[in-house]
Amino acid sequence: MNRLSLYILFMIALPALAQRPLDKQATTGTVALYHNLQTLSERGILFGHHETDAYGVGWIGTEGRSDVRDICGAYPAVHGWDLGKEGQPNNLDGVPFESMHRWIRDVYRRGGINTISWHVDNPVTGGGSWDTTRAVQAILPGGRLHADFVQRLDRVAAFLAACKQGKEFIPIIFRPYHEHNGNWFWWGKGLCTEQAYIQLWRFTVDYLKNTKGLHHILYAFSPDRSRMDLQDARASYLYGYPGDDYVDILGYDNYMDVGVAWNKKSPQEQAADLRAGLSAVSALAREKKKVAALTETGLEGVTNPVWYTQVILEPLKSDRSIQLAYIMVWRNGNDKHHYAPYRGHPAAADFKVFYGDPYTLFEDDLKAVYK
Repeated sequence: MNRLSLYILFMIALPALAQRPLDKQATTGTVALYHNLQTLSERGILFGHHETDAYGVGWIGTEGRSDVRDICGAYPAVHGWDLGKEGQPNNLDGVPFESMHRWIRDVYRRGGINTISWHVDNPVTGGGSWDTTRAVQAILPGGRLHADFVQRLDRVAAFLAACKQGKEFIPIIFRPYHEHNGNWFWWGKGLCTEQAYIQLWRFTVDYLKNTKGLHHILYAFSPDRSRMDLQDARASYLYGYPGDDYVDILGYDNYMDVGVAWNKKSPQEQAADLRAGLSAVSALAREKKKVAALTETGLEGVTNPVWYTQVILEPLKSDRSIQLAYIMVWRNGNDKHHYAPYRGHPAAADFKVFYGDPYTLFEDDLKAVYK
């Protein structure tokens, strides 16, 4: 066989070698985003911030503003949103759903990435996500509230279907039923069986993908670190895992190992645990040909003025076994409840250093992630 024949065979096989989403009918942009998340994770990490466009410390709804942008001049690469209170005018944080669509389009036009979580109300009581009245069995197929829950999924599907720029569907990373290995949400461990959780996850993916025909979604699975045993990280992480055909992104929510006082461990011990957990998730992602991410983290109030460079950046850069597509910190609700610095904050100077490091990637670093 000559070189030309070998080259042609290689080029034919190349698409099959790339990382691909679980959805075999995924849109071209969604396939490209998934591949590019994997590629980018090999050279750095994307920075994300929840609801960064909608509000910040001391302001609400100012177009074009973000506390992150105020500090470093660039938007986060990843923009977080939430569909809690779907069907009402505003989400659980008071963000208007109509405005959320506009901001999602703006992010897409600029080349940024959107991820959506879902703090869904308890379907039995109507209380919030933190109402731990048992509910999962009632909403599964055959359950007494299954039809009601399908109506909720229809509202979610309608929102996701409207995430469009012209005729193009905007790829979305969807992260439902997160931190399921804890017991603070009604879908959590001890409030339903592991098999029931898996069934809920699979039904949701199948319904959105097959019944509603949504093919611009990447699905992120995200256990919480506080309920994981790092001595057996693999088994701990895979509790409730619905299978490789139902997950695109191996996420990891970790507030425990990032300098919080309630951990009762030294900063050195916390840093070691952070590296160990992220290394284990990264290894699983490589094994399963998935993308890994630190899907939710942060230090409330950013009370350590060098938190971004010393607690986050140094451990990630020092362990090359860690390979994450992105890290997302939680929202900036007010001057007590915030996870990114804002104008005048003691951590602002450190955040500028974090932004300037070649390892961290912001929206202005992204080049054609949907191509």
